[in-house]
Amino acid sequence: MRTVDPAQHARKRARILHAAAEEFAAHGVDGTSTAAVCRRAGIGSGTLFHYFATKRDLFHAVFADDVPRNAAACDRALAAGRPGDGLDGLVDHLLADLPDPLVPGLLAAALLQANRDEEFARMVAADEARIRATLVTLAERLADEGRPLAFPPARVAGWIQRMVDSSYLSAGEDGFDAVEHAAELRRIIDWLTGRTPAPAREEGHM
Repeated sequence: MRTVDPAQHARKRARILHAAAEEFAAHGVDGTSTAAVCRRAGIGSGTLFHYFATKRDLFHAVFADDVPRNAAACDRALAAGRPGDGLDGLVDHLLADLPDPLVPGLLAAALLQANRDEEFARMVAADEARIRATLVTLAERLADEGRPLAFPPARVAGWIQRMVDSSYLSAGEDGFDAVEHAAELRRIIDWLTGRTPAPAREEGHM
């Protein structure tokens, strides 16, 4: 009986998923064929179906691998000695893929799939709920430190999550600069969480 090399298995699976991500980003779920993924990954169809039984399974896997990474990032944030450090680390994690050129296409494909695939929608919703709960806890801890939050913790968490999501929706726009956008978003988050004062309004401005 042939022994499976776990490292080699993981590398091949990662190569398949990267090829699939490129195809889904460029052509969406409906426009992507398993044959195209095989060509891009340099494998035969038998190898692909050894790892993923259907194209739907393959699409789910492209996003499912993020779930444990997001969970680990949430755990690290909650374990941080200071809630501000935990929040910064979590925001850094959530924005890490912003410069990835595949993001706009993958996000568009994910939004379409979530509207017609209940299992995929549940996976995404559960992941978002974990992140939201972590953000709420961190905001509550900042409030307990005496930070003057701009809004109650649940609303602060909601604004942070919505702004991160909208950042990815904006990533495909002409002139989008991921580094600049992330820096500006962090400044807004600092204000929301009471770590910097609100900017003063100039006289005469509405």
